[in-house]
Amino acid sequence: MAGHQKEKVTQDEVHQNQILRELYLRELRTQKLYTMYHVNPLSKVHTIARKPMSWHDNLEEPEDVRFLNLIHHAAQEPRKKYPETQTESQEIGWDTEPLVNPERNDRRMNHFRVYNDITLYKAKMWSLGEDDRHK
Repeated sequence: MAGHQKEKVTQDEVHQNQILRELYLRELRTQKLYTMYHVNPLSKVHTIARKPMSWHDNLEEPEDVRFLNLIHHAAQEPRKKYPETQTESQEIGWDTEPLVNPERNDRRMNHFRVYNDITLYKAKMWSLGEDDRHK
């Protein structure tokens, strides 16, 4: 046989409470409450950034024109930044000008719905729910 299993001893609530109390007191002995804080002299001190929206911090700094131009250039859409596509996925929709001049009065390209008396009547009947479209 590999090993004998020991029988588990069922503990009562008083015994469990005593174990938890001893564990709690042992943890409290090792804890120390710090109320005085200081900077660790062995670690490097990092400067804390100023608040970006405070008005008194931004008074002495002039604006950096080169940085602003760089930010505005990065925010532009790709068609304004580059003369041609940079990736294959940009090729879809790069040329948005229509190939044919969209004249609305040219009857060859524009087929509008024209309602006569009978077609207007039938369209109204279909919108009200008449179900004889395919007869």
